[in-house]
Amino acid sequence: MVFQRTLITSAVLALLTPVLTPASQAYAQTSSTSDSASGTINTVTVTSNPISSDENMQVLTPAKILSGPELRAKIGTSLGDTLGAELGVSASGFGAGASRPIIRGLEGPRVKILQNGMGVADVSSLSNDHAVASESATAQQIEVLRGPAALLYGSGAIGGLVNVIDNRIPTILNKKMTGEGEVRFGSVNSEKSLSFSLDGSSGVIGLHADGASRETGNYKIPGNISLSDPASGSGRVPSSFTRESSLALGASVIQPWGYVGAAVQTLNDHYGIPTAERSFIDLKQNRLDIDGLLNSPLSGFDTLKYKFSATDYKHTEKAEDGTPVTDFKNQMLESRILLSHPSWAGWQGSWGLQTEQVKFSALSATTGRADTVPSTKSNSVALFFVEQKQIADVMASTGMRFENVKRTPDASTGLKAREFNLFSASVGGLWQFDKSYGAGLSLSWAQRAPATEELYSAGPHESTATFDIGNADIKKEASRNLEFSIQKTHGLLRWKINAFLNKVNNYIYGHTNGIKVDEAGIPDADAEFTLRNWSQASATIRGGEAEISYNLLGEGWSGRAFADYSRGSLDNMGNLPLQPATRTGFDIGYRTGAWRAGVDVLHALRQDRLASFEGFVTPAYTKVDTSLTYTHPYQNMQLTWFLMAKNLLNQDIRLSTSVLKETLPQPGRNVLAGLRVSF
Repeated sequence: MVFQRTLITSAVLALLTPVLTPASQAYAQTSSTSDSASGTINTVTVTSNPISSDENMQVLTPAKILSGPELRAKIGTSLGDTLGAELGVSASGFGAGASRPIIRGLEGPRVKILQNGMGVADVSSLSNDHAVASESATAQQIEVLRGPAALLYGSGAIGGLVNVIDNRIPTILNKKMTGEGEVRFGSVNSEKSLSFSLDGSSGVIGLHADGASRETGNYKIPGNISLSDPASGSGRVPSSFTRESSLALGASVIQPWGYVGAAVQTLNDHYGIPTAERSFIDLKQNRLDIDGLLNSPLSGFDTLKYKFSATDYKHTEKAEDGTPVTDFKNQMLESRILLSHPSWAGWQGSWGLQTEQVKFSALSATTGRADTVPSTKSNSVALFFVEQKQIADVMASTGMRFENVKRTPDASTGLKAREFNLFSASVGGLWQFDKSYGAGLSLSWAQRAPATEELYSAGPHESTATFDIGNADIKKEASRNLEFSIQKTHGLLRWKINAFLNKVNNYIYGHTNGIKVDEAGIPDADAEFTLRNWSQASATIRGGEAEISYNLLGEGWSGRAFADYSRGSLDNMGNLPLQPATRTGFDIGYRTGAWRAGVDVLHALRQDRLASFEGFVTPAYTKVDTSLTYTHPYQNMQLTWFLMAKNLLNQDIRLSTSVLKETLPQPGRNVLAGLRVSF
C-alpha cells in the first residue's frame, strides 16, 4: 500500500540522519524552558511561522499565543470553547463535545487545525458536529494566526490556522525530570478532569509522556432550550455529555548535529449531539509522528527540518439507542521538509516541500455503501518559499506556494475525478518607525481546492439533520486579501489595530431554502432532513480588531480592552450565513506575590445580519468570567489552587456562528475548582 511504503521510507530516512551529518554543531540545550517557580512557559515563539517568530513581529500575519497560566485558565471541553473569546476568533458551538474555532467569520475547510505543525487529520472541517481530534488540556502552547497562512500550510488555511503545541517529540535534554499535573471539577456539567505531562531524559535520549481524561454530564442552562418554544424543555440540555481520554508517548535522540524522534498517540472521544435525534458519536484516532532537525545540512543553509505524520481516524455516528448509523473514516499521511537559510544578500527565509495522501469515506454502518460521502482518495504536493529582508526601517516579506491537488472518488460511484493547480502569493512590509511602534501592510492571493464533501456529498447527515448535495463541477476558490496593522509593542501600555478586506471569487457555501426531504432525498414536508446544496458566488469579508492593554505581565493592577468586527456577504446576494456578532470587552487583573485574580467581561451585540435563508436573530449577551489562583511551594513542587466562575451572570448565550443557535444555548453559570502541580 502506498500509504505504508511512504511511512516506512520516511522512518528509514529519519534513522539514517545521524550517519549523514557532521557532529561539529553546538550541542542541544540542556535546560528546561519551563519556569517551575511561576508555572509559566517562557516562550512566545510562533512555531507555525519559520521566520518572524517573535510575537511582536506578527503584524504581517497577526498572531495570538496562549501559554502558561493564561492557557490553563481558558481550557474548555473543546478547542472552540478554549479559543472562542480570542480577538477575531469565535466558535461553532455545536454542544460541549464539538466546537471548532472560526476565524474572522471563516470556518470549516478554510481554517486549518494543526498539531505541532502537522494537520490533525480528523473530519471536523466536514461538519459542525464533528469534534477536533486534539486535546487542549495537555497543550503547552496554542497559536492562532489570523489571515491567509496558505503559503506554508496549504489551501486548507485560506482563512487562518490554529496550531496546538504539546512538544511530544523532545527537542532539548532536561537536566532533571519535569512535569505538570492538573485535576479540576466543574458545577455546570459535573465535570471531572485530569491531565498530566512529563519530560525527562536518559543519556542523549529525550523522553515525554502526557495524557488526559475528562468526563462531563449534560450541562445546565439558565432558561429554555428554544427561545421560541417554552415547551422545548429547560434545566439541562439532553445529549450534551462528553467522555474523552488521550495518551501519548514520545522520545528523541538529541545530538550536536540536531535531533530525530517519534511519538505515538491514541485518542478516544464519546460525546452527545444536542439535537432532537439525541444521537452521539464514538471517535477513535491513532497517530504516529516523526520529527527531526539537521544542522548545516547543505552549504548555504543552516537547518533542515522534517516532519512526517500518519493518522488513522474513525468515528461512528449512532442513534439514541446506540444503533450505528454512519462510519466516517480518514487515513492520512503528511510530510513536510523545510530548508532554512541565513542571509542571502540580506534575505532570510525558508524553502519547503509538503505532501499529503488521504483516504476518506462516510459509509452506512449497516450496508457499507456510500451514505453521505463516498470513498475518495486525495493527493497533494506543494512547493513553497517565504523570505524576508530588512530594508532601512522596513522589514519586507514575500512568498509563493505552488500546489497540485487531486481528488479521486471510488470508481463504482461513477463520479469524475478532479484535479486543481493552486497558486498563492504574498507580499508585505513592516515599518518600524519607532522602537516601540510598527505599521504593516500586506497583500496576498490564495487559492483553495474544493473539499471532498463539497464535491461529492450525496446523502443524509443524521447529526445535523441535513441532506447534503455536492457539486462535482464547482471551481476552486480564489481569495485576495488586503490587511493593514499598526501596533505599540513595548512599555506598560500596549495596543494594536488590524483592518482587513478579503475578496473571494467562487466562494463555496451550503445553501438551503427550507425544503424537507426523507433519507432517500424525496421531498416530504414532515421529514427530518433539510436539503442543503453546495453553491458558489463571489463574496466579500471585511472587518477589524482593536486591543489596548496595560501591565499585563507585571505585579499590581492590569487591564485590557478590546473589540472585533467581521462581516461577510455574497456579492448582490446578501449576507453569508452564520456570521459572528460584533464584540467588545475588557479584562481587569490584580497580581501580588502568590495571588492572582481577574475579571473578564465580553459583550456580544445583537446579530441580525442574516443570510437570505436564515430566520433567527441572535440576542445580545454579556459574559462575565472570574478567576482566583494561589501558588505556593511544597517540597520540590509548586502547587497552584484555582477557583473560576464562567458565565457568572448566568446569561442565556446563543452563538450566532452556531447552526443550532435557535435550539442550543451555551452552558449557564459554571464554578470550576482545581489543583495544578508542577515540578
